[in-house]
Amino acid sequence: MEDKLEILKDYIKKELVKMTDSKFFMQEEFKVKSEIERLVVQAIKENRKISLTHNEREKLMSELIDDILGLGPIERLLADPSVWEIMVNDPKQVYVERDGKLELTDITFIDEDHLLYVIEKILSPLGRRVTEFEPYVDARLRDGSRVNVIRSPIALKGPVLTIRKFSRRLLKVDDLIDFGTLDKYIAGFLEACVRSHLNILISGGTSSGKTTTLNILSSFIPTDERIITIEDTAELQLPHRHKVCLETRPPNIEGKGEITIRDLVKNVLHMRPDRLIIGEVRGAETLDMLQAMNIGQEGSMTTLHANSAFDALLRLETMSLMSAGENISTEVVKRQIISGIDLIIQQVRFFDGSRWIMSITEILKSKETEYQLQDIFVLEKTYDISGKIQAGIKFTGKIPSFYNRLKEETGFSWDIFENK
Repeated sequence: MEDKLEILKDYIKKELVKMTDSKFFMQEEFKVKSEIERLVVQAIKENRKISLTHNEREKLMSELIDDILGLGPIERLLADPSVWEIMVNDPKQVYVERDGKLELTDITFIDEDHLLYVIEKILSPLGRRVTEFEPYVDARLRDGSRVNVIRSPIALKGPVLTIRKFSRRLLKVDDLIDFGTLDKYIAGFLEACVRSHLNILISGGTSSGKTTTLNILSSFIPTDERIITIEDTAELQLPHRHKVCLETRPPNIEGKGEITIRDLVKNVLHMRPDRLIIGEVRGAETLDMLQAMNIGQEGSMTTLHANSAFDALLRLETMSLMSAGENISTEVVKRQIISGIDLIIQQVRFFDGSRWIMSITEILKSKETEYQLQDIFVLEKTYDISGKIQAGIKFTGKIPSFYNRLKEETGFSWDIFENK
């Protein structure tokens, strides 16, 4: 029976892909179901070699309606809370990320047309599309999940679909303490840093937990402050009421109308922010952010991709120089970075999928054009008998130069700092 149902389902799906478009699914649900039932009856008549019992027919109808009204083969992955990310490399290869680890699923699409059909269903309600002339798109689904699509001629093996699911449960600092990523004393230290308006950079590799940490640090901001966030695709989940969330806009099909992070950073300075939070810096906006930090926007936070705290500073420098061209010297950019950034939190994702804070590092201000870093906390990693990573972040013995500022402005104190 299963073989018969699968053969017929594949046939009907192909026919539906040919006969329907995105407007078909904008109708009321009962009309969509009625039309699908009509197509199923027609398909059964055209495939006389396949006969179905009443129960088989009802099962086919139920599965097909669920499949068509949803997002086809990946519908159950979207509903699975253990799946963090869905990666469709081609119609016959679908990976997911569970608990930080990648695994190949048994889910497949019929062919490339079927995958493009599902992609169109995802993008159409968002007013977006992907074509050979506009072959990639980055968008946000209604539930907050982030979707990226890239197709030919850029993707050589056909359409590639990536969905980073939106977490409905916002992790809190207590969760990181329970995971062992932090202890309550280091959490208190970071809270004091945020409340004292230190400028904080969160650095790390892809999927290392940068946005999660940024969310948690942002939760320490006092509720009476005005927060403005800037992101390419909105992912931050701040509990504050007094916040303004801004999102970039890609160019239209004529190449017009683009609004970049740099455009928004420039505009934000006229919006009276107490805090400026940028989801990620990766280009020309870097210099504008540094200048904002140096002219009164203290307490700003952002993330960037880098493998170490020192590499993060080099990336900031490179991106700033690229955006400024010949109008600014390396020494001036270094001075802006050293003066603007106070603390770097380095994230890491290990081979077992676990995410950790690798180091919490201060940028010393003693030299204006030479980077001097001081690790305050670093991760110590060991392995148990089974090979599982056992780690914990430890104090290095170096007291941050801004410790007195924390005491004066927040009342924070810690014996390990006092006894040094």
